[in-house]
Amino acid sequence: MQIDILNIEGKKTGRTIELPEEIFGVEPNNHVIYLAVKQYLAAQRQGTHKVKTRAEVQGASRKLHKQKGTGGARKGNIRNPLYKGGGTIFGPKPHGWGFKLNRKVKDLAKISALSVKAKENSIIIVEDLQLETPKTKQFVGFLKNLNINVEGRKTMFITPEYNDNVYLSLRNIPTVDGTVLSDVNTYDIMNSNYIVFTESAAKIFTEEPAEAEA
Repeated sequence: MQIDILNIEGKKTGRTIELPEEIFGVEPNNHVIYLAVKQYLAAQRQGTHKVKTRAEVQGASRKLHKQKGTGGARKGNIRNPLYKGGGTIFGPKPHGWGFKLNRKVKDLAKISALSVKAKENSIIIVEDLQLETPKTKQFVGFLKNLNINVEGRKTMFITPEYNDNVYLSLRNIPTVDGTVLSDVNTYDIMNSNYIVFTESAAKIFTEEPAEAEA
């Protein structure tokens, strides 16, 4: 698919880039997108929920009364879960919620997510930004030139490598997330209304494997 390259004023430069159909034009697999998003969100959970068992609550360990002859039920110590202040039976313990996904499944999910955004015409390619100093106001103006409403629409801005001035300019904009191409994940793609690639980042998709390795 061909996409026009825009300048910082949001106007066409007259150049286009051909994005590969095998990445941006496949039939999206919604199930693998679901699995990748689920894995990402599961990994964000801290899993620190914890209750105390009868071995951990405060209280004496002596037996409350003798086993037989009282006419009542037999009892152990005051930390018995049946008493107020006693331990909790089968309560939650700290553990991780993450789970494994095969690399091919994660790659297919990312490709499917990019194809979804391509079908929605939500992918924008701009010239590489040359910011001498970090300027959030200047970056907001640049996004407005692209007809992106930073007030209510989420945008992911993707560069080929970390650029200090770019990321310092966008980090104070709540609806804009900046990342390098190698760190892009399915959740971030699906959670964004617009995907903005710099020209250098987009050209990586058009490189042959041999060129990429070199």
